[in-house]
Amino acid sequence: MIPAPNTSRSILLEVLVESVESARAAVTGGADRLEVCQNLFEGGTTPSAGLVTALHRTVPLPLHVMIRPRGGDFCYSEEEFEVMRQDLRILKGLGASGVVLGLLNPNGTVDTVRTAELIAMARPLSVTFHRAIDMTRDVFEALEALAELGVDRVLTSGGEASVIEGAEVIAEMVRRAGNRIGVMPGGGIRERNVERVLRITGAREIHVSGSKSISSRMEFRNPRVAMGRELRAPEFSHNGVDADRVVAYRRLLA
Repeated sequence: MIPAPNTSRSILLEVLVESVESARAAVTGGADRLEVCQNLFEGGTTPSAGLVTALHRTVPLPLHVMIRPRGGDFCYSEEEFEVMRQDLRILKGLGASGVVLGLLNPNGTVDTVRTAELIAMARPLSVTFHRAIDMTRDVFEALEALAELGVDRVLTSGGEASVIEGAEVIAEMVRRAGNRIGVMPGGGIRERNVERVLRITGAREIHVSGSKSISSRMEFRNPRVAMGRELRAPEFSHNGVDADRVVAYRRLLA
């Protein structure tokens, strides 16, 4: 069984991971919970069943898994929504303790009908509405709709590029949310600004990546071929969680 978060700490630290290696680093650093996804270059998509299975077997923390069928916007076709249904059903059975999702209508409002369907499928797991809320026409309108749906928390940068620009908005979201729904700042949080963000917003949970670049173990490297498009991530390095950075966050939040 996955243990509950450490409620003895005043601020819950959620760390974003996309590999077993990163998850172990996050645990070493003192994370309370993991958000699990893949394809961070596109903002995160649904992780594989193999990854979630491996994490459930090896990592002693709650796993909140992303349910997002592709990068880009959050207005999904019926075919994409069916993929989300199937992914949720599978990952729920593989040890996830929560799901992270976000669906919008073309007019920039929350797709409450399909969000409600996924929430019902996900229960009794925890449900987070991710930064799709930052792409809505009105974050306060969206927050109210999500509170009425019974979503447990929203992950947000306050509708701005980072939490620094959106801190005052997040503070108002926290005020309006009360005890109905959690508001978790995320997006652009660094060791140098995390205390300021928490001081301004009054949030009780925080979402960070704490990442570093990890060099490839490949010795032979073919410079003529790349596996990505023209705008692409480095071929011979990848991002992973830096345990020392998580330790630094943990100390700042203690």
